[in-house]
Amino acid sequence: MAGPFANDSEQIDRRTSRSICDAVGERLQQSLRPEPRLPTHLEQLLNELDRRDRDAH
Repeated sequence: MAGPFANDSEQIDRRTSRSICDAVGERLQQSLRPEPRLPTHLEQLLNELDRRDRDAH
């Protein structure tokens, strides 16, 4: 059984394929990079603001 591209007249070489895979991988790493953590002091202030907001309701 032949693969879906077995009869494709335009094939790319291994080096080009590797370059494409690398580029896609780099883009995915950039877009899926975890959000940076806030500085501890700022995170504490936001938590305090959240706590006060909950206490007010």
